[in-house]
Amino acid sequence: MLDGDGSKRPGFLTVPFLIVCSFYFLVFAAGYQLFPVVPLRLRDLGASLAESGRFQTAFMLGSGFGALFTGPLGDRLGPRRVLRVASLAVVGILVVYALLRVRWVFYLLAPVHGLLWSALRTASISKVGGILPLEHRAQGLSIFGLTGPGGVAVGPLVGLWLMPHLGFTWMMVLLAGVFALLHSLIGVLPREAPREIAGTVFQWPDRSVWGPVAVMGLVGLSFGPMTPYSAQEAKALGLAWPSAFLTCFALGMMAMRGLLALTGMGRRPVALMPGMAALTAVGYGMLAFLPGGLARHLSAGLVYGAGYGMVHTLMLTHLLETTAPQRRGSAAGAFFFAFDAATALGALGLGWVMQHGGFRWGWAIGAGLMTLAIPVAQRVVGKRPTVTPEAELPAILGS
Repeated sequence: MLDGDGSKRPGFLTVPFLIVCSFYFLVFAAGYQLFPVVPLRLRDLGASLAESGRFQTAFMLGSGFGALFTGPLGDRLGPRRVLRVASLAVVGILVVYALLRVRWVFYLLAPVHGLLWSALRTASISKVGGILPLEHRAQGLSIFGLTGPGGVAVGPLVGLWLMPHLGFTWMMVLLAGVFALLHSLIGVLPREAPREIAGTVFQWPDRSVWGPVAVMGLVGLSFGPMTPYSAQEAKALGLAWPSAFLTCFALGMMAMRGLLALTGMGRRPVALMPGMAALTAVGYGMLAFLPGGLARHLSAGLVYGAGYGMVHTLMLTHLLETTAPQRRGSAAGAFFFAFDAATALGALGLGWVMQHGGFRWGWAIGAGLMTLAIPVAQRVVGKRPTVTPEAELPAILGS
């Protein structure tokens, strides 16, 4: 496109932008390969059904607590440096996973890996926001916002297909090679100018954050068993497509975002929050109470993903709209901490329920927890924002 003086405007499909998009896609694809595959590996090493979910518990606790620090840390060090260091550290952890023959080391490394995963997420979001020119930011962020769900869609499908063909060890070696390549590619990203930021790395969030934090805590508790146990239920039922739920979950997220991008979300998008929470609860209830196997996983995944993706997105948007600019780092950290830590507890607690009462009981309790989020979301949405949003960035970042 040309400006009025005939000069060419900068586009947004630049090499740095595509690198960050590829990186963010692979962060989620790699994570969602691990979540269903590592529990299967732990079962091979002698873990019980309940114990096999503890990897995700430890991972998400590391990610949750890390979110309180990695965002502000990236503001100080620069997202490019965080991406370089964290991606190289992930290479080392994946190589160690490949060599492990004892279960307890998985649980020891999982929170460190989760902290690094948190750093990769926050730094990628920060970096892409700095790369995109202002006039193309909405277009660019719309594309970037699909990379996380795309990774969620592909990761379980690829991981559960590779596991019997390559074996766990070579899967980890392959993933380590991918992150080693990405580590080198990140080197071509533009460097950030150094900046001084006053205050400590950790800042306690404002009281206005607690409503969204409560919603995401309930969402996280219910989401906890999804990734480590949906594929295990599919395998226990003998389904030909073990990743059916997780793949359809991601497809549902992408479809709902695409639909709302075309039809619009009204002048106050957050007003859709209670309805999306209800849709999420319906999808969860379908997984818990519908008869059958594959058709249940397919339909429940699509409905659950359609609601869940927008709950995440709309609540993060509301949170950042109602938080002063100088406090948004701590607010986002509290948001991700609430979700990740609750996800860890959900994987642990509902995994125990599934061990002793069966998968259906765990899904039923999760559906109840998601239902409780609906009135809390209504209360949050009823409070009008007091801070004027400065940009449209938050609307696509939940994943």
